[in-house]
Amino acid sequence: METIGRDLREMQRVPLYSSHVAAMRAEGTVAHYAAGSLIVNLGDPIDRFVYVEDGEIEVVNPFTGERHFPSTLGPTQFMGEISFLNGGVWALPMRAVTDTRVLEVPRAAMLRLMSEIPEMSDIIITVFSARRRRQLDERDGTLVLIGEDIDRNVQRVGEFASRNRLPYASHALGSALARQIATSCAISADHPAVIFGRDHVVSEPTPDKIAKLLGLSYELPDEEAVDVLIVGGGPAGVAAGVYAGAEGLSAMVVEDIAIGGQAGTSSRIENYMGFPTGISGADLVWRGEVQAMKFGTRFIMPRRVVSVERRPDGKFCSTFDNGQRILAGAIVVATGVQYKRLPIDRLAEFEGAGVYYAATENEARYCKDGEALVIGGGNSAGQAAMFLSRSANRVRLLVRGTSLASSMSSYLSSRLEADPKITIEYGSAVRLLHGGERIEAVTVHNSQCGADYTLPTCALFIMVGAEPNTAWLSGLVKLDQKGFVETGEAAGSDSPYATSQPGIFAVGDVRAGSVKRVASAVGEGSVVISKVWSYLND
Repeated sequence: METIGRDLREMQRVPLYSSHVAAMRAEGTVAHYAAGSLIVNLGDPIDRFVYVEDGEIEVVNPFTGERHFPSTLGPTQFMGEISFLNGGVWALPMRAVTDTRVLEVPRAAMLRLMSEIPEMSDIIITVFSARRRRQLDERDGTLVLIGEDIDRNVQRVGEFASRNRLPYASHALGSALARQIATSCAISADHPAVIFGRDHVVSEPTPDKIAKLLGLSYELPDEEAVDVLIVGGGPAGVAAGVYAGAEGLSAMVVEDIAIGGQAGTSSRIENYMGFPTGISGADLVWRGEVQAMKFGTRFIMPRRVVSVERRPDGKFCSTFDNGQRILAGAIVVATGVQYKRLPIDRLAEFEGAGVYYAATENEARYCKDGEALVIGGGNSAGQAAMFLSRSANRVRLLVRGTSLASSMSSYLSSRLEADPKITIEYGSAVRLLHGGERIEAVTVHNSQCGADYTLPTCALFIMVGAEPNTAWLSGLVKLDQKGFVETGEAAGSDSPYATSQPGIFAVGDVRAGSVKRVASAVGEGSVVISKVWSYLND
């Protein structure tokens, strides 16, 4: 299956061309670092591109101060990873092994050079992506979670990091590694913790705090103006971000949970053109995010738009959940849909403690050698069942209807029926949840035989129904009876993506009448930018 980048260990090193180095030299300055001195420290803003001309640089383990990897960087190599594109922070300290000379180019100037010289951009982004893949594959990150399996707050941080493809390490409370790290940080080894390097233990950890720590949550000037604000970071929103940046528009994508949206919760997408071996939803959209950042589009998360008003000058003023306000000439609504919260007693109590709305590697860990239940009859539910069967002893797919023919792709339903570890139970609905601190069993009602029965389980995955995220638009644009945004003729417009409010467009699953598929969402997000351009330039 495809991933976010190439395997760094198998890559043939391709140095930057001499013309690339000459272009950087015209924009940068030469800096010298004595042996043993830090070039960047953990948490420093990534404000420059660092190219090694002479000497040797090593990555430093922030907990021990020792060399972190056997390999080092030498002449013609460069520092950094993919967070350079969005202006994050250095996630690992780097130190000169010998007296070292480097060429340092300010980040803004380097991004401009990368946009002007695509061959140079390709080399840099390929290396950056491969480095991020290595960190994810090896679960090697300066962000360390202790007790993720037992603490809700730590779990939420882990989910945020996992879904946004942010590398982190996770250790069970009481394990030897957890105790070693806790000792180096001078904290108790008996309590869950979120740590960013030896000197920063995050109190009352939240995704927002982690985003700020990693440089993902910008402190924007109040009422900063952009050409287009794209609300929602799923396939449609990210595609809009790619094309907006490519067309020279100043664009900002705001997402309240994770880049990828509902598609990001899919463990495997096999029917998206160009990926014959399949790709996870999160990895697919992450690639789009990198493309968009390359063109200058900014991503802000976790942030939620709570209200929008139109100013007398025609600009839209959007207010975020932290009180920040952004002015935009146009808005693209790409907030998608979310799985329904079923009316089951104790559901909220077990969310994050056995009840999940995503089936990724992060959640699959809790199903190892146990029995998992999946509610739903669509492709997402089917892919979740297939993915979870790798780690769970048994997976039951609970389907309210009597067939999968009208709701699931044929290739997928055939695989489910052929898998000996998966059972499809039609006419089934969960009535009750049982357990202490975590879910332990559910009571299921079967409409075909009229009986209730109890199933033991370590995890329940809910992937049914689709409710649009449009409460923040109420009164501003026309919605249908289910809350989806009406566009085109239904909204009194000639454009298929224009809403009843001139300057506001809707794409993807949130749009009434759209085809609820990743490919169609990407197509709509791509096409809508031409309409946005026309609106802004009329």
